[in-house]
Amino acid sequence: MSTKAITVDCGLEWQALQRHVLSDSQRHLRDRFRDDADRAVRMNVEAAGWYLDYSKQRADPQTVVLLVALAGACELNKRIDALFQGARVNTTEDRPALHSALRARAGECVEVEGHDVVPEVHAVLERMSVFATSIREGSWLGHTGRPIRNVVSIGIGGSDLGPVMASEALRAYSQRDLVIRHVSNVDGADLREALRDLEAAETLFIVCSKTFTTQETLANARAARTWCLEALRDEDAIARHFVAVSTNASAVGEFGIDTRNMFGFWDWVGGRYSLGSAIGLSTMIAIGPAHFAQMLAGFHAMDTHFRSAPFERNLPVLMGLLSIWNNNFLGAETLAVLPYSHYLKRFPAYLQQLAMESNGKSVTRGGGQVGVQTAPIYWGEPGTNGQHSFYQLLHQGTRLVPCDFIGFCQPLESAADQHDLLMANMFAQSEALAFGKSVGELEQDGVDPALIPHRRFDGNRPSNTLLSDRLTPHSLGALVSMYEHSVFVQACVWDINPFDQWGVELGKALALRVFDAIAATAGPPTALDASTGSLVVRYLQRRDAVRATTKLIKPVR
Repeated sequence: MSTKAITVDCGLEWQALQRHVLSDSQRHLRDRFRDDADRAVRMNVEAAGWYLDYSKQRADPQTVVLLVALAGACELNKRIDALFQGARVNTTEDRPALHSALRARAGECVEVEGHDVVPEVHAVLERMSVFATSIREGSWLGHTGRPIRNVVSIGIGGSDLGPVMASEALRAYSQRDLVIRHVSNVDGADLREALRDLEAAETLFIVCSKTFTTQETLANARAARTWCLEALRDEDAIARHFVAVSTNASAVGEFGIDTRNMFGFWDWVGGRYSLGSAIGLSTMIAIGPAHFAQMLAGFHAMDTHFRSAPFERNLPVLMGLLSIWNNNFLGAETLAVLPYSHYLKRFPAYLQQLAMESNGKSVTRGGGQVGVQTAPIYWGEPGTNGQHSFYQLLHQGTRLVPCDFIGFCQPLESAADQHDLLMANMFAQSEALAFGKSVGELEQDGVDPALIPHRRFDGNRPSNTLLSDRLTPHSLGALVSMYEHSVFVQACVWDINPFDQWGVELGKALALRVFDAIAATAGPPTALDASTGSLVVRYLQRRDAVRATTKLIKPVR
């Protein structure tokens, strides 16, 4: 726990929380619930179809009062207004971060530099809808006249993680006679496995790259182009089997894609916030335009709540402030996201980028050092799988790991008894983390004294529980929006810019230099440091030796 105040402006409020944590944080959750019979009734909030129970946090109503005061001192209200009004909140790139405009309703006005962008947003959504419908209905024909039955979206990072997560989450709503796959890894195995059982004549590729220069995406796109041409043997086929989500019309045209089949988006949409834009085209094809619109409505409902609700009843604000409490005052360095839904299996991976690319910063907006821990490490797996994997550490390990449990009151299928068992496990796990099992309770149970140290659960481990009625497009949109805004709240308190990602640039630039060294086989690379140079030499030696004695595995159809 840092002893520094985070900024001059909110230093007094930060110090008040430091005093509070010294006097309050060691109280056990057992005592908190014993001393406050109404705790569970009072420590919850509901918005946009989601119910948050935060009574199992190591916090009391007074903690929330102090956290809300901290948010006020950091001028969170002004920062929220600036975000939604299109101000250039992405300070290092001098542009807005107006992803909320992607889900604005038709007729609303959202201005960027005095220009209402909502009509443009809905024009792109309409084009997406027409195209998605033509694929779903079979009226879009490939080069040989056969309808498209397979869609492969090629992207990486924000151009991939959102559509992958949403397509998996909403699989129950998808058109099952369509195959929807996503490729992101420049490892050729990713594309090869995606294409292994597909026919080129029935396959459409969506190449997602804002600049159409992303090296991993273009490497996969070129390989897909080669695969397509090997089967169809006509350059004109590319125009019927490739579309682009990009803003670089000249590069798209040079690739062979008809620019009439290019779906654009805007500089004020960051990649990890772009699911509601044309980046979500594969998701719209999978679930249909009507369900996609419902997802956008869920986003919008949570956006509206975040912008208007008082902080003490504001779901994303409370999520963000409680994360600040756990991270900066209780010393928790990670956050486990535990969806009790098989369909949300990719949600923790999606949140990893959203949270850690946004807030994995050590420099304030003004260029100074933050001085405290910023983004916690997000990780997780669906329940109940995780219970038989890493929950041992959550319950009895030496690290404090706050948890977000995410569940639904009704299943999407008819196996209600299995769903009851699933949810019973979720509720039981949060109970066990909070209250544990004491030595006295184990003695009452007649446990062998030698085993008591091994079977004792200390408890007092914090968690949130998030509940919605069902996993629907609307509830998914609201859930994603909630986490987006909770990440923004944390960034405001730390006074960092959550909308740039300079930390990914150095490795990408160095990769090009290393690739040049690998390609230049005339001798040992001289432009690299000693370690990297020796690794490249080792790689080249073994690559060539293995290549001379080993045949590539041929795909089995």
